[in-house]
Amino acid sequence: MTETIASDGSQQGSLRVHAADNVRVALKDLAAGTRVDDDGHTLQLAEPIRHKHKFSLEDIAAGDAVVMYGVTVGRATRPIPAGTAITVDNTEHSTASATPQARRGEWRAPDVSSFADAAFEGYRRPDGRVGTANVWLVVPLVFCENRNIEVLRQCVADALGEDPYRDYKRMARALLHGESDTVQTSPGGERLFPNVDGVRFLTHTLGCGGTDDDARALCQLLAGYICHPNVAGATVLSLGCQKAQIEMLKAAVAERDPQGLRPVHYLEQQASASEEALIREALTTIFDGLAEANRVERTPAPLSALTLGVECGGSDGFSGLSANPLVGSVVDRLVALGGSGILSEFPELCGVEHELMARCRNDVVAERFKTLMEAYQQHAARVGADFSMNPSPGNIRDGLITDAMKSAGAAKKGGDSPVVDVLDYTEPHTRAGLNLLCTPGNDVESTTALAGSGANLILFTTGLGTPTGNPITPVLKISSNSELAARMGDVIDFDAGPIIRGEATIDELADRLLALCIDTASGRYRPHAVRLAQYDFIPWKRGVSL
Repeated sequence: MTETIASDGSQQGSLRVHAADNVRVALKDLAAGTRVDDDGHTLQLAEPIRHKHKFSLEDIAAGDAVVMYGVTVGRATRPIPAGTAITVDNTEHSTASATPQARRGEWRAPDVSSFADAAFEGYRRPDGRVGTANVWLVVPLVFCENRNIEVLRQCVADALGEDPYRDYKRMARALLHGESDTVQTSPGGERLFPNVDGVRFLTHTLGCGGTDDDARALCQLLAGYICHPNVAGATVLSLGCQKAQIEMLKAAVAERDPQGLRPVHYLEQQASASEEALIREALTTIFDGLAEANRVERTPAPLSALTLGVECGGSDGFSGLSANPLVGSVVDRLVALGGSGILSEFPELCGVEHELMARCRNDVVAERFKTLMEAYQQHAARVGADFSMNPSPGNIRDGLITDAMKSAGAAKKGGDSPVVDVLDYTEPHTRAGLNLLCTPGNDVESTTALAGSGANLILFTTGLGTPTGNPITPVLKISSNSELAARMGDVIDFDAGPIIRGEATIDELADRLLALCIDTASGRYRPHAVRLAQYDFIPWKRGVSL
C-alpha cells in the first residue's frame, strides 16, 4: 500500500520550500512507491527517501540546475529521474546568478507591537552600551601563558567555591574508589559577588611564531573581548618577548575605548620577580576587579541595546526549514525594535550572494560584501581549497549535499531585513540593524568572532547537536528537530521541531524565542552552555578555514 503526501505538507511527509524549486524535502522517511501530490501534480517515489533528504520533482538532465529556496543549489552530474533522491553521486555544488527575490527598500518589518514596551535587565557601561552579563576577563597575550591562566582559573574557582566541575570530580573519585557513582549537586552557598556572573579565562595557541598580521588580528580580537559590554574589566598576562606585545594590545583597546573607561591590568612575567609574584599580582587584580564589578546592578534597558549574533553548527536537512528561519524571524523582530543582528560564516553564504547584495542598504555596502567574499574565495583557491568543500560528512549524511544547498538554508538565520553594514574579521559592530561579518564556517572560530565584534547574545542553531558556548556572551541553542531536543536536553535551550511537525508556525515560535532572549539577557534564564561552563574560544588565524 502506498501513502499519498499532500502538497501542503499537511501529513508532514514532504515539503517544497519555494514555488520555483524542482526538489522537495522529506520530513519523514518515505518508502519507495509513495505518491506525492505537488501542487496538483502526482509523482511516485522511485526509491526510499530518508527524512531530511531531497528528491526530484521532475526529470533533471545532466548539467541542469537543482533548485531549492528558489535559488540554484547544485548541478546534476547525471540524469536524475523524477522521484529520485538528490545525492553526492548525482549532484555537485553549483551556483548561478539569478534575479534576486529581495529588492532594496521593499522590506516589510514584522508586527512587533506586543514587544513595544518590552525591556531587558542589563548592565549599563560608562560608554553607554549595555551588557547581558557581567564578567571579569583573564587573557593571555601568548600561548606561553596558558599554564598560568589555568593556575589562576583553578585558584579562583577554589577561592570562590564556584567550581563548575565539582560534581564530575566527585563522580571520578567515587568511580576510582569503587563507591557509588551517583552525582549529587552541591548546595549553593551565598555568592560573594552576586552581581557578577563570574571570571572567564581565555586560552589560545597564538601570539608568537606567526606573522605581524597574525599578532595584530589577535590583539584586535582580544580588544573586542576586553571592551565588550558584557565585560567589566580584564587582567592580561604577557610573557614579554612574544610578537603580540602589550603596547599592540593597548593600542587596539584604545581604538575601542578612547576614554580609557574599561579597567585593564597588564602583567609581564619576564618583568616579575617570580612566578609566585606574578600569580599573586594577577589574583589581586582579579579579586579587586570583582569587587568593583559587583557595584554594577542590572537596570532596565531597551531592546535596541541587544545585538544578536547568529550561528549554526552540526546542521541537518531540517535546519534551513525550521531553526534557521525561526532565528531569522527573531532577528527581523529585533531590528524592527531598533536592535541589531550579526550574520557571519562567509563560506556558508556562497551561492546566495546576489540575495544579500540586493538587501544591502546602498551600493557601498554591497560592494564591500562582494569584495570580502571574493578575497576569501581567492585566498582559498590559492591553497587548493574551495567553498564547495564546506559541508561536513555529518551535513551530507543528513541531506545537505552541496555548499550552496547548505548556504541557502544557513542564510535564513539573517532574516529578511536590510543589510546595513559589512564587517571584516574583528571589526566592531557600530550600526544598528543587520550586519554581515567575515568569518570562517568553523563553529567556534565564528562564534568567537561574533562576540569579538560586539554580539551580547548569540543564537546557535543545530540539527545534529553541539555543546558550543562562549566565554563572555550567553549562547542559546535552538534545535531544528524535536528528536535532538529530547536526546540532548542538557544542551538544547529551544526546540524548533514543532515547525516541522506542523504544530506551530515560525511566527508563533519567533515570539516565544524572542521572549526567551529577553529572559536570557536579563539573567532570568541561564543557557545550558553557561550552566555547563562551555566557554569555547578559538581565534581565526586568517588561513583557509571553511
